[in-house]
Amino acid sequence: MADERELIERVARAIPSIQRGKEQKQGIALGIGDDAAVIRSARKRDWVVTVDAFVEDVHFLRDKHPADAVGYKALARATSDLAAMGARPDFFLLSLALPSDCTRTWLNLFAKGMGRAARKLGLVLVGGDTTRSASISISVTVIGHAQRFGTKAPVVSRSGARAGALLYVSGPLGRAQLGLELVLQDYANNRKLQKLLAPHLYPAIRLQLGEWLASRGIASAMIDISDGLSTDLARLCSASRVGARIYAERIPVVQIPSPVAGLLGRRAADPLSMALHGGDDYELLFAVPKKLERKLAGAPDFQNLKCVGEIEPTMGVRLIEPDGQVRHLLAKGWDSFRRA
Repeated sequence: MADERELIERVARAIPSIQRGKEQKQGIALGIGDDAAVIRSARKRDWVVTVDAFVEDVHFLRDKHPADAVGYKALARATSDLAAMGARPDFFLLSLALPSDCTRTWLNLFAKGMGRAARKLGLVLVGGDTTRSASISISVTVIGHAQRFGTKAPVVSRSGARAGALLYVSGPLGRAQLGLELVLQDYANNRKLQKLLAPHLYPAIRLQLGEWLASRGIASAMIDISDGLSTDLARLCSASRVGARIYAERIPVVQIPSPVAGLLGRRAADPLSMALHGGDDYELLFAVPKKLERKLAGAPDFQNLKCVGEIEPTMGVRLIEPDGQVRHLLAKGWDSFRRA
């Protein structure tokens, strides 16, 4: 079975579309291949548009994930794509397919959670569609903007990383995976574990940091870590046609309290593996030219930024172990088609 990248490429070849390298002729500043598309407007701003699917039994489980968390996360994860471009969100559209038994209590809680996310992220719902379905399927389209200066808007793509640039992440990785493991063990409603569950159920989106990095031209390439560091770093490197090396001991990994590790057993045995391959963190991964690194001192939440490695000219991602051993890092993060 094809993986997600191959599937997207096949669809883009079969359907008339705007792909990387062909954008300007069509009035599109950035097309297929990044976190969001960038549409050139007559005014001094570019529209930044993304769409995200959130599907029952693929991305969430109805009997384990609280309905309000499903609503919150459906909007938050779509908006994270704009954070990865350095854009500011404005509006969203919601397409919702529901079974008949989810149209009352479940829907009310879902809407409450999505409303909470919309207020937090500064978004307004402007339209959408609803229909009946055998299972829950959610599609969210988020529309934002980047102010243009001259002929260029300060959006950051995945394709600008160059050899020698430093690789940064915006915060600890693997926390969402820990939350997922707790949910799968039926601890979603355990009040004592809410702080550990929150990164999975109600993820924080790095909008302020993304816009700050883009507006100042500090990040040369950026992506949000939605599918795991190993997978999303490989995507950034592929788009930029470069490689990377990262250091295991520099990666800010999830901290697992001993009692929780006892609850999860082997599922929580390796925080580094969670950090490398766990999805849904929605932290930003970005490349910074060395000459601009000192400017990061003024970044929002600067104390959470961690340099984890460096961009290299040769394709491929290498992980440097604490003992100095080097191994090729395989992309083992989330891929809904590979998992299937």
